[in-house]
Formats: sequence, structure tokens, C-alpha cells
Amino acid sequence: QVQLVESGGGLVQAGGSLRLSCAASGRTFSSYAMGWFRQAPGKEREFVAAITWSGGITYYADSVKGRFTISRDNAKNTVYLQMNSLKPEDTAVYSCAADSSPFRLRIGRNDYWGQGTQVTVSS
Repeated sequence: QVQLVESGGGLVQAGGSLRLSCAASGRTFSSYAMGWFRQAPGKEREFVAAITWSGGITYYADSVKGRFTISRDNAKNTVYLQMNSLKPEDTAVYSCAADSSPFRLRIGRNDYWGQGTQVTVSS
């Protein structure tokens, strides 16, 4: 069992930066692929980024490539999403996700979800 708690959301102006954190409980955090999804009002949830258990491979949605960076610290049971050059269209609730399979995670079929944290980017 893995429990996920996100933090770091907030209000930022376009062009600004935020760093989201996701703290995981459970002894097997280091064996899980981790990722981030987002859902804007009136839209479906979409994949943002994912990272394998070792941190050796990362995946990004085309819309965030070059602006967002996912990383993890297995000693702290935490995964991060550094978001730079934010745009108003990045406004959404960002949720942390975990699964033993990075492939299932990337398509949203993962076993575990966090509650989400709001990110609002003003123009």
C-alpha cells in the first residue's frame, strides 16, 4: 500500500516557476514508478510526466517538454515536479501517481493516486 500527499501548488504569474512535491508512505516507494497528471476544469485528466523507480528514465507530455522536470529522492520517499516558464494553460489540479509499472502509469491505469494540489497561472 502506498499513500501519496502532494504539496507546493499555488498561484503564480505566467513565466514563473513552482515546484511540486509528492511525499509517499510505504516501505516499497523505491520500487514504484512515479508520475504526475493534471486535470483542468471541464477537461479530462492528462499525463504530465513520469519517472522510473531508479530515476534513470523520464517521460514527458509534449506540452511540458523543456519546461517541466520530474525527479525523485528515494531516501526521502519524495518525487518532485519542477515547473518553469508556466503558462495560463498549465492551470489545473496536479495529482501524484504511483505504480509498479511505468507503462500502466503513463496511461493512467496506476494503482495509487494522491488527492491533488491546485496550480493556477495568471496571465
